[in-house]
Amino acid sequence: MRPPSLPILLATAIAIAAVSQPLTAAEVPPPADGLLAGVAAVDISPDVFPIDLRSGRSNHVHDPLHVRAVAFQNGEGRAVIALIDDIGVGREMSDEVNAAVAAQTGWKPEEMLVCATHTHSAPKGGDSSPGRIAYEKKRRDGLAEALTRAIESLQPAEVGYASDEEPTEVYNRRWFLKPGTMTPNPLGGLDQVRTNAPRENLLKPAGPTDPELCIVDVRTRKGRRPLGLIANWALHYVGGIPTVTEENGKVVGMASADYFGEFARVMPYRIGGSKPPATFVAFMTNGAAGDINNIDFDQKRPPRAPFEQVRIVAAKAADTAWRAVKKIDTYHADPVVAMRQRLVTLDYRVPTAAEIEKATQLLALPRKEQAAIHERTASVAANTVAYGGAEPPGSEDVIVQAIRIGDQAIVSMPFEVLVEIGLEIKEKSPFPHTFLIELANGGYGYLPPPHQLELGGYESWLGVSRFEKDASVKLTRALLEMLGELKAL
Repeated sequence: MRPPSLPILLATAIAIAAVSQPLTAAEVPPPADGLLAGVAAVDISPDVFPIDLRSGRSNHVHDPLHVRAVAFQNGEGRAVIALIDDIGVGREMSDEVNAAVAAQTGWKPEEMLVCATHTHSAPKGGDSSPGRIAYEKKRRDGLAEALTRAIESLQPAEVGYASDEEPTEVYNRRWFLKPGTMTPNPLGGLDQVRTNAPRENLLKPAGPTDPELCIVDVRTRKGRRPLGLIANWALHYVGGIPTVTEENGKVVGMASADYFGEFARVMPYRIGGSKPPATFVAFMTNGAAGDINNIDFDQKRPPRAPFEQVRIVAAKAADTAWRAVKKIDTYHADPVVAMRQRLVTLDYRVPTAAEIEKATQLLALPRKEQAAIHERTASVAANTVAYGGAEPPGSEDVIVQAIRIGDQAIVSMPFEVLVEIGLEIKEKSPFPHTFLIELANGGYGYLPPPHQLELGGYESWLGVSRFEKDASVKLTRALLEMLGELKAL
């Protein structure tokens, strides 16, 4: 694990201390028997402009962005899950923040799972402009504050688990095409499948979907009041965020938490009716959604106004979560809480000699000729040469985690995980309730299973997908072993 940089670590710790002073050892009350849980929600909407979005620079925020967290403890067993409204969470940031929170709370970094919603309309952080610098600090500090507040607000709690299905808004975006309609991939060859292909060329999907929406419902032990809800669904962001036409006529984008933020906003009303509980925190984590999106390939959907589809998807997800909550017969006050973490070494892919030769030839072409082959020819060819060069990337240690909360298992991977991987883990898990959270503790591109890698398509191209053919096999094996360990507790 890479050590955190001292300036960021200190800045984060100072920010935490400013919002939450820890109790002294003499002031800390003895822990109650059974489950303790705590929640937090921290607004991280940008306040220094302009901000940088994928669509360009902007001074506009459509809806707030947050970090939300739920912490669990029973005896020595601990686990806290934090979700940030961002396209991803880098390993460096999660490592540094987790270390700072550990120093503040006494919890271990390996007891913390940090993941992202993968909204494509979140601002970018960095060090290239005042807006980016300010947002880099705000999201780091917000993540640290949410983790710390959740941990420090533990109270006696009960938990229940269930799921329901919402199949009408999930579509596999990888397709086999009609003969003769496949266009060249970035290296000029022909893949067997294409992502988000023209509807008139579609033959059949190249993979399944996972319509199951899983929930972990946390209640206070006294009065069984709603405290927190973690949802999980295998669906990418929706998009269709409104734009703004400025005085000069320029059309610019707006920052948004996409359907994840809208779900968090409406879910308290599903739980509490017209008077939602004020301190209740609900959030939607991303399941194995690497090849699952919200595009209706059958063209059954009528046109939508900006943000309308986000609201529709969020409402359907909230309805499904509500149905799942209604299925819970028993809330558990003394569930086993345990968490495991492993570093798994993955080898970067090594292109063939023929691929390197082809990529070298393509890079020698003028940019216009490269773009005529494919818009990603330059980047994929450059990655192919780099990965096959004198100093290839080699290998990487990535974090996978497994959590047990009673009969509920939660696993994580730092990738955009293709849906079949999540389905396999659910099928083979020793627990009656299992789901996978993707884009956790880092982001390393797409993770296809071996047979999907062989089919080609966007999610397989070098750079977008970086690791060896059996990377998903190694990670799945590790997670199933960890689940076996947790089941034995």
